[in-house]
Amino acid sequence: MNPAEPDLAVAEPAAEAPAPESPVPEPAIVPGPPAPPDPLDVATTVMGRLSARMRAQVLGREEVIDLVLVALLSDGHVLLEDFPGSGKTTLAKSLGASIADDRPDDYIADFRRIQFTPDLLPSDVTGVSVFDPSSNRFHFRHGPIFAHIVLADEINRTSPKVQSAMLEAMAEKQVTVDNQTYPLDDLFFVIATQNPLDLAGTYPLPVAQLDRFLFKVRMVHIDRQAELEVLETHRQRRDVVRADLPRVTRSQVLAARRAIDENVSIGQQVKECLVDIAHNIRDDERVLQGNSTRSLVLMLPALQALAVLRGRDYVSAEDIQTLIPRVLGHRVDLAPGITELQPVLEEAMERSIEGLSRSTLRRR
Repeated sequence: MNPAEPDLAVAEPAAEAPAPESPVPEPAIVPGPPAPPDPLDVATTVMGRLSARMRAQVLGREEVIDLVLVALLSDGHVLLEDFPGSGKTTLAKSLGASIADDRPDDYIADFRRIQFTPDLLPSDVTGVSVFDPSSNRFHFRHGPIFAHIVLADEINRTSPKVQSAMLEAMAEKQVTVDNQTYPLDDLFFVIATQNPLDLAGTYPLPVAQLDRFLFKVRMVHIDRQAELEVLETHRQRRDVVRADLPRVTRSQVLAARRAIDENVSIGQQVKECLVDIAHNIRDDERVLQGNSTRSLVLMLPALQALAVLRGRDYVSAEDIQTLIPRVLGHRVDLAPGITELQPVLEEAMERSIEGLSRSTLRRR
C-alpha cells in the first residue's frame, strides 16, 4: 500500500500590506524679518569701543574717562583743572583718534588743540575772512574750532574777548565772523583745561562761561602702580597703532546720543529729587548763589548717559549722587568764610535722595 501522500495545502495569497500613507508635508517656516537691534545695545557698543581705546592710551584715569564719555554722549563739555603733564592732551587726542569721520570731504577736522595765550585773537580760534585777488572776493578760512574734538588748553590764559568767542561756539554751536554765521558740527565737543595753581597773568572764566561746561573735574596724580605702568608701556603706547581696537564713526556717536535720549527713562520722582536738591542748596545759609535751572536741564541727558554706562535703561539715585558734585561744583558760590562745598552738597542730597529711595520702594 502506497503511503498516503501528504495533502498539499494550497497557500492562499497573503494580503497585501496597506501602502504607507504619504507624509503630509509640514508647512515651511518662513523666517520673519530680523528683529531690529536694541538702540541701547548700539549705544553701549559705542561707549565700550571709545572707552577701550582711551584706556589703552591713558592709564590710571578711569573715572575721568567715564565722565568725558558721559559728557560726549550727553552733548556737554568738560573743564579739567589739572597741572602740566597730567595726560590731558593724550586723553583728548585718544578720543579724537577713536572717532572716524564718515564725511571726510568737509572742512571739519577730527581733533584740534588750541593753546590759549594772552595775545591770542578771536580770529585765531574761529577763523578769518581772506581776500582772494583771483576772484576779487573774500573767502572764509576756518579756524581750529571747526573740529569734532577741541582741546582748549589753558583757556583762562586768554583775554575775555577770545573767551566770548568760545562762549558762542559752546552755547550755540556756531561762530560769527564779519556778521556772517558759520555752523559747527553736531559732534562739536570741547575739553578745556586750566591750571588751578599758576594763576599769574590769567583771566578767570566768568560765570556764564563756566555754566557752559557740564562737568568741572579736578585731576589728581595717579597712583603708584598706574604711574609705574605708564613708564613701562610708554614706548608701546607711543609707537603701536591698536588695530585690534575698532573705532566708531561720527554718525554712530550721534546715533548713540539719540538712542540714549529716547530710550533711557527718567522717572518723575527723579526730576522732583533734582529740584528739591537745588532748592535745598539755594536755601542753605552757607550758599551765596545757588545753581541755575539750566544746570538741572543739562544734568538730565548726563544722568541718562551714565545709566547706560552702568548697564541700565533708567536713572537711579546712585547716578544722581555721582553727578551732583561734578555738575554743581562750579555753579554754586559759597558765602564769605565758607571754603568747603562738599558738605553743603551732601546735606542737600541726603534728604532728597532718601525720599527718592522711599518712593522707589513703594512703587515696587
